[in-house]
Amino acid sequence: MRFRWPDRTWWRQLPGRAARVWRSSLQVRTVTITLALTGIAILFTGVYMALSISNDLYQSRLDQALRDSSRATTTAQSTLNASDVSSGDGGKNLLNTALQSVQASTSSRLVAAYRVPGQDTSVIAPPDRGSPALNSVISDDLRKAVQKGGGKQFYQSVALPASNGATDPGIVVGTQLDLPAYGSYELYIGYNLSDSQSTLLFVENTLLLAGLALIVLIGAITWVIVRFVVEPIRVAARTSERLAAGDLAVRIPERGEDVFATLARSFNGMADSLQSQINQLAALSQLQQRFVSDVSHELRTPLTTIRLAGDVIYDQRDSFPPATERTAELLHTQIERFDRLLSDLLEISRYDAGSVVLDAEPTNLVRLAEEVVDELRALSEQNASELVLDAPGGYFDVPMDPRRIRRVVRNLIGNAIEHGEGRPIVVTVDSNESAVALAVRDYGIGMSQQEAGHVFDRFWRADPSRKRTLGGTGLGLAISLEDATLHSGWLQVWSAPGQGSCFRLTLPRVAGREITASPLPLPPTDAGAARPANALADDPSREVRS
Repeated sequence: MRFRWPDRTWWRQLPGRAARVWRSSLQVRTVTITLALTGIAILFTGVYMALSISNDLYQSRLDQALRDSSRATTTAQSTLNASDVSSGDGGKNLLNTALQSVQASTSSRLVAAYRVPGQDTSVIAPPDRGSPALNSVISDDLRKAVQKGGGKQFYQSVALPASNGATDPGIVVGTQLDLPAYGSYELYIGYNLSDSQSTLLFVENTLLLAGLALIVLIGAITWVIVRFVVEPIRVAARTSERLAAGDLAVRIPERGEDVFATLARSFNGMADSLQSQINQLAALSQLQQRFVSDVSHELRTPLTTIRLAGDVIYDQRDSFPPATERTAELLHTQIERFDRLLSDLLEISRYDAGSVVLDAEPTNLVRLAEEVVDELRALSEQNASELVLDAPGGYFDVPMDPRRIRRVVRNLIGNAIEHGEGRPIVVTVDSNESAVALAVRDYGIGMSQQEAGHVFDRFWRADPSRKRTLGGTGLGLAISLEDATLHSGWLQVWSAPGQGSCFRLTLPRVAGREITASPLPLPPTDAGAARPANALADDPSREVRS
């Protein structure tokens, strides 16, 4: 078994996953925003507290160092003033006595003394004494200030060398000390603040841990609270989705008397009202469908009898007087139209009842279009319209119900002949990798965009005053749309006033597979162009049948 290394690009997917979680989860957004704002508030508070504690701690140690230094200096000066320097050896030990007095009076052992420059050099004064740790940290600026300041105190923050090679924060306080008979000396006392730094570090770590613990605690509390708040919203969302999917019996549980309980009661009341209205509409629709179906079936028997009698009369019309002969012809025509209307009503009722079955078989759409064009050519010639078939593609079998698609093509071409105003009608068939399509283009009166939106409505007519010259029933396009939808196809229309119309039927090459794009453009490529005198421009590369 080979070891499979984990996908090294998983980290690249993290931003996308995080973005999806952010967009889809109200709970995550609420908790994240709460934690971010809480973290910012705690950060500013912690920084302010740390700075305040640091400043207060430093100021406290500074005041303590200044007091300690002042007390030690006063004690040493008093000792020097009371000392006897008349003997020769007394002057030599005078500075040592002063420094010992300073060390005894202060908490620091870092003491240094330097004779102030510019004094009488003829006097043999005690040499400079000092701690090696102070010699390297006392700056020239501090020494100049002490030399010119007389009895005033001056201080400076320094980094004192530590035993481990590092440095500790410290303060050096300087002032002048007067040695009788020997002049003035600079006195420096150093104070190590490492204990204060340790205290400050402990406080900062405590604040950091407390801030992190507070953020985690607030995050957990927010998560729990938001979960209680969001859960009813999630229930309402899931219930709404199920209701929209058709589950009319689903309801939101009603608990308590809070705002969510009010929302649940209002939602359930709305769902009850919708369910009642939908049930009423469904009952009315079923009643209507049953009525149409029953009427159509009931009319079929007497219509058959009337048609048989009409055919007998129509066959003997030559023996009738001219007026009676014309009456027999009109009777025959209207009986045929009534029969077609009754057949269309029965077909629509089957679609409404959901009882239509697709009887698919491999069919060549180009051959089917040729047969319909040949069938309607005489009718187009009667209306002075040139009927042309242009088939650059589509010469292969596609699973379809040939009876229904033939009816669709016949309806489209018949409508084009009726509304083509005697101008050319072009039937185009083409295909691509996912679909095969047929378009019927006429250059007649056309329709407005509003009228084109109703063209597939049942019994709708763009111009109610316009006579039906071909005996249509008003249900042809509605049935054609249902036939196309049954094939998982498209039936679309483009039309413009004065530019004619173009109906496009698109069917999938493989049954059930989604159509990605139609092989024929809509609007057509000649949309907006002048009406042609001929059906097609001369193009020897395209196959044209007329």
